[in-house]
Amino acid sequence: MPDKPWLFRTYAGHSSPVESNKLYKSNLAKGQTGLSVAFDLPTQTGYDPDHVLSRGEVGKVGVPVSHLGDMRTLFDGIPLEQMNTSMTINATAAWLLSLYVAQAEEQGADRSSLQGTTQNDIIKEYLSRGTYVFPPAPSLRLIRDVILFTTKEMPKWNPMNVCSYHLQEAGATPVQELAYALATAIAVLDEVKATNPSEEAFGQTVQRISFFVNAGMKFITEIAKMRAFVDLWDEITRDRYGVTDAKSRRFRYGVQVNSLGLTEQQPENNVYRILIQTLAVTLSKDARARAVQLPAWNEALGLPRPWDQQWSLRAQQILAYETDILEYEDIFTGSKVMDAKVEQLKEEARAELARIDDMGGAIAAVQAGYMKGRLVESNARRLAAIESGDQIVVGVNKFQSTEPSPLSTGSDSIQVVPEHVGTEAIERLKAWKAQRDEAAVAKALAELAAAAREDRNVMEPSIAAAKAGVTTGEWGATLREIFGEYRAPTGVGRAARESSGGGEIVEVRKAVEAASLALGRRLKLLVGKPGLDGHSNGAEQIAVRARDCGFEVVYEGIRLTPAEIVNAALEEGVHVVGLSILSGSHLPLVREVMERMRRNGLDDVPVIVGGIIPPEDERELKAMGVAAVYTPKNFDLTAIMADIVRIAEGAGEKAA
Repeated sequence: MPDKPWLFRTYAGHSSPVESNKLYKSNLAKGQTGLSVAFDLPTQTGYDPDHVLSRGEVGKVGVPVSHLGDMRTLFDGIPLEQMNTSMTINATAAWLLSLYVAQAEEQGADRSSLQGTTQNDIIKEYLSRGTYVFPPAPSLRLIRDVILFTTKEMPKWNPMNVCSYHLQEAGATPVQELAYALATAIAVLDEVKATNPSEEAFGQTVQRISFFVNAGMKFITEIAKMRAFVDLWDEITRDRYGVTDAKSRRFRYGVQVNSLGLTEQQPENNVYRILIQTLAVTLSKDARARAVQLPAWNEALGLPRPWDQQWSLRAQQILAYETDILEYEDIFTGSKVMDAKVEQLKEEARAELARIDDMGGAIAAVQAGYMKGRLVESNARRLAAIESGDQIVVGVNKFQSTEPSPLSTGSDSIQVVPEHVGTEAIERLKAWKAQRDEAAVAKALAELAAAAREDRNVMEPSIAAAKAGVTTGEWGATLREIFGEYRAPTGVGRAARESSGGGEIVEVRKAVEAASLALGRRLKLLVGKPGLDGHSNGAEQIAVRARDCGFEVVYEGIRLTPAEIVNAALEEGVHVVGLSILSGSHLPLVREVMERMRRNGLDDVPVIVGGIIPPEDERELKAMGVAAVYTPKNFDLTAIMADIVRIAEGAGEKAA
């Protein structure tokens, strides 16, 4: 009898609850068996659409959900009792789960019947994705609240999805992905264990924690990594926590294959990359994914269209239903090659886990900047290998000649989120507030605040707040006032190797020295991340390479307003401002930065922009006065540094 296939998911959501609802219904009709909801950045970081940091970000990388009315629209006509819903949400996981429960109960569902997953992994947000809000201790407490609530009230729900996916996107090696994900799980289980649950309740907690991993192009290594995950999780839960039930110790994971390796150049090649990566998490029966969601072939170009998502879904269906991979036992059992690789990864991961344990655990390692610094270093090595040609990427640094692709041309080659979705979201927010009972809202928020201060579980007060009409921003503001906010270490404190970037780096250093001499002081670059985009990998690598080329670098991390960036440029007296934006919000945010620079007399300071920027947007940015635009095809960081020197020298000559 063949095994049942894994859950087929497509990570989706954009523009508005109405548009996202249409997309979900369409994907379900095409054979998708589980929902995977992408939320926009304001929702992920606890802001309403009318907040200053939400400008340009509403609906860009996911769907905006500001209140129960939005949740009703998002799942209109979709019976939540019959769904298996994954929600990629972390800092505000307790709130979005509360809205989901409130909506399900409105539909007549019993909360105990709901199936799905809240990602709810805040540690990887500090390390890689940047949608954290609160400091580590209260963040861990919120994770604990969700776990304890769901274990009792929603036994079919996975309350936490330890997410190593974004660690690999931030440059993690297989060993780092193993060690940092398992260290995160240990931190969470230690937090739950401190509440003194019964052995049965703790066993249920362990059983409901799942993982969300990444699969890259090193095919054999990725299979071995997943088998190592299975063994190490069984070992940790048995030996560290005394879980005796083998079923409770099973490593349960979902996967999205690697988006980091998707190329803007010859993007049709990404189809093969995605399929190879999918095989790595489906071929080995003993380490097979429980759910798979695939990126679209053109995500390095912009937001994929419904047809692009359908193509990714069809790849899963063909693999599951047309091949025989579900009909056999594990084909790698007894392989000397595979066993040796698994043992090597396990040994190295145990050593890294021991180092983290000696520091006091994952939270201490985050606060010390250890894990972030290691990720920045490994990502720098990866990029240097691509620049030098030691790591071949087909179509990027080898086999670059190409025929024009008929798949990626034309104005409709990617999905575009219009800027007016933000204005419309603000109007919906105003209408929602106008019709609600303000006294009920005030009472609900007061109860939420009391629960937070008194260390009571916030889930029931949050569900009550959802039903009373509280908004995402109000929930976030209430807990910010009690818990405070946090800025994680950037990880760029130590320089990369002097050899990074190849021999050309020496020439760039000479150019920086000459330009600094001509300008009368050290050439200074401000690297800024405006808005809520927390994907800081590119900005970090630019900052590291610029510093290693001899620039003086100003980099203050993520989540800055255009006003803060312009103020920093003014106070620091920088020669060039570099903006990194990967959320698709580049047009409104850059426009505001440019306007503020002109008003502050900085119109002679050149601005450069990097991100996932379509050609038509690149033309618009340059029309605003942007000096240069860099997209994923510009992988040579040293060449970018040489450009920046020339741009700064040109601006200096004009000023003179």
